[in-house]
Parts: sequence; structure tokens; C-alpha cells
Amino acid sequence: MTAFKYINSKSKLLTVFILSFVAWSCKTDKLVSNQHLAPNLPEQYRDQAKASQETSIGSIPWRDFFKDQVLQTLIDSAIQHNLDMQLALKNIEASQLSLKQAKANYLPTAQLQIRGNSTNPSNNSMNGLSLGQFLGQHHVEDYTASLGLSWEADIWGKIKNQNIAALASYLQTEEAKKVIQTQLIAQVAQGYYQLLMLYQLRDIAKQNLQLSDTTLRIVQQQYEVGDITLLALEQVDAQRLSAAALIPDFEQQIRIQENAIQILSGKLPQEIKIAEKLSNIQFPEKLATGVPADLLSHRPDVKQAELAITASQAYQQYAKARMYPSLVISAEAGVNAFKASNWFNLPASLFGAITGSITQPILQRKELKTQYELARVEQEKNVLIFKQKVISAAGEVSDALISIQKLKEKQKITSDRTTRLKEATKHANLLFETGMATYLEVITAQSNILQSELELAQVKKAELSAVVDLYRSLGGGWSNN
Repeated sequence: MTAFKYINSKSKLLTVFILSFVAWSCKTDKLVSNQHLAPNLPEQYRDQAKASQETSIGSIPWRDFFKDQVLQTLIDSAIQHNLDMQLALKNIEASQLSLKQAKANYLPTAQLQIRGNSTNPSNNSMNGLSLGQFLGQHHVEDYTASLGLSWEADIWGKIKNQNIAALASYLQTEEAKKVIQTQLIAQVAQGYYQLLMLYQLRDIAKQNLQLSDTTLRIVQQQYEVGDITLLALEQVDAQRLSAAALIPDFEQQIRIQENAIQILSGKLPQEIKIAEKLSNIQFPEKLATGVPADLLSHRPDVKQAELAITASQAYQQYAKARMYPSLVISAEAGVNAFKASNWFNLPASLFGAITGSITQPILQRKELKTQYELARVEQEKNVLIFKQKVISAAGEVSDALISIQKLKEKQKITSDRTTRLKEATKHANLLFETGMATYLEVITAQSNILQSELELAQVKKAELSAVVDLYRSLGGGWSNN
């Protein structure tokens, strides 16, 4: 600061102007919403009974939406250890560094320099003759210590738009993490319900096997007393073996599903001890969806696409500003002396200088204009992608709604059919024991009830998966509360 004390008053004023302008330029940039670019959304989703003014289930934290303690543990483990989530966090970390660097572009560059040199010109040169005449020596020394500042005035908003683009890119990585988390939670939940379904299918097969064992014992007794043929015994035994073959198949699928869930949760394959049955899992009968416009703020992938527009708009303005003249202001101050012993002879050795330069691109203007046009096209592409994301999001919600509605209807029908087939199987067994029904009728009844119970479990699982998909499509799952 001592060096600047001896700079003339005009230089002082210019310095104050520079510092004030830098401080003004460093104000926080705010992002402008681009939701107005979204396609016109209806007041309600297709297959929605009426427009819902209730808070969407997409805003419910996942811990409050999924009540099963085992499932909560699996989801929590997946969020903490899943490798895709870890990569997303690293992307956020890298983006934070880029954002800090972009903010630093507002500040002047500073360079501390210490240099010394000795020049020995030719004795027959003008400099050599002058040195010999005036200094009595044939070499000259020069020692300098200085601090230099250089700053580009952000007249056209070039640095400002760089900062906006960096901020939008950082927020995009935040939304990308949310996208991964919503998908991850949905995958773990659907995988868990698939596991519960496989356990239930195995139990159904075991129960049917016990029923087949009972039938086989009765047929064996009747065969031994000559009331029934060997063909009947063989067919009943074959029916029993068909039911028995389902059990190892389901147990194999259970192990594979457990492995898949554990790997998704960032763990090595191991057993998952379930505490609930598939039939006991319930969600509220009424699942609020809110209005389609909520997707613009709840869906992280939609928000990510909107931020891509912001980033490309800022880069487009940055590319445009590069075609305009740039004003660079530099200042340097320090000490300079011909002799090292006089280096700190103040104030005589002090010096200072301030310069300003304006640079206008000429030969590279075509290249800069092309970059600007490419940025404009990229921005237009991002607008189309944003619109596509919004339409797809609304479509996913509608798909989930109709799936839940029709699966409920199918579950009711399948449940009624299963109840009737259970009664029919009981009647067939009683009639067979009294000789009023054939073994073929018993086999058919047992086969029908097996298939109906297996289908009922599959429909129940499909309905739960559709509810999970509705939760995800409404943007649910990224809140950690």
C-alpha cells in the first residue's frame, strides 16, 4: 500500500473506481425460472376422478410413505452405499469446485514478481558508449520487486453469465442426485415386494403340496383295495410332483432376489429376514396426486431439464459477449533500483503504473459467431428436452393411476374366484371320499386353486409396484426428512 501513496491523484481515482466496480460485479447472481417454457398442462391427470387440491404424495418423505421397518433399513442402506449414489455425490463435489472457480473470475488476478538482471551491452553500441561515458562501467544492473494486478471489466456480462452457467450446472448435479435417489428407492421397494411375493408363492406351493399329499394317500388306499386303477394313482402322483417342483423354483428365485436387493443396497449377497407378508402390506386407499403443474417443482428430472435451459442460455450470452471488445485494466507497484543496496531506499525506489487496454476480436470473429450459433441451437434443444420431460412425467403419472385402478378391479375379481375355488376344492375332496366325485375332478380343483392363488399374489404385487411407481412419478423419494 505504501507504493500507491506516491501514485498521482488521477491514478488513485482510477484505482478506487476499479475496486468499486469489482465489488459491484461480485454481487450474487440469481437464476431466472424457465417454467413458462413448459407445455400447457391440464388441471388434472387422465384417469383421475377429479382435480386434487390435496398435497401430492410426492411431497411425503419416503420414511413416512414406506412403513415397513425392513424396507426402510434396505432403502437407507441403498442411499448410503449404492455406487451410483456415490458417483452422484462426487459429481456434486466436482461441480461445487467449478462453481467456486467461476465466482473467483470476478476478482483481479494478482502476481508477485521479484527479478534481477545484469546487462552488458557491446562497447561499440550506443548503450555501451553511454554507460562508459556516464557511469564509468560497461554493464548495468536492475533489481525489481513488484505486485501486479490485472482485471477484466465485465461490461457485457461475460463473467456474469459464466457464473450463472456454473451455478445452474451445480444445481443440475444436485437434481441428478435426487433423480438417482427417487429411482433407487423405487427399485428397492419394488424388489422388496417382489421378494415378499416369492415367499408367498412358495408358501402357496407348500400348502398345495400338503393338499396333494392328502389326496395321494386317499387314492393310494383306494388303489390298494381295488376301487381305483393304477392310472388314477399315477396321475394323482404326477399332480403332486408338479406342485412339489414349484417349491425349489421359488426358493431359487428368492435367493436371487435377495442378492439383487443387497447389491442394490451396496452390500454383498446375504439373507434378508422379512417380517411382513405380502397380503399385509397396505397403502392409503386414496393416493393424492395434486395437479400436473406440481411436477415442475416436484420432479427432479424435470427441474434438471429446466436448469439445463438456464445453463445454455447463460452460455449463449457468454458466447455473444466474447464477440464484443474486452476492457482489461492492469496496475503494478513496487520497488526498483540499479543497485541492490538502494532497493529499499524509500521513497526514491518506489514506482507504480496503471494501464488500460481494449481488445476487439477481428480474425476470429467467424469462429466466435459460430460458437454463439451453436450455443443458441443447444439452448433450443434443451427447451425441447424440457417440454419432453414434462409430457413424459405427466404420462407416467397417468399410467400409474390407470394401473392401480385396473389392478384393484382385477384383484377383487381374482380374490372372489380364489374364494370360490377354495370351496370347490373342499367339496371335491368330500365328494371324492364318499365316491361321488372322480379323482380327475379333485386334480382339476386342486390345480385351479393353485393357479388362482398364485395369480392373486402376483396381482397384489403388481398393484404395490404401481403405487410405488406413482410415488416415484410424482417426484417422491428425494426428501430425507
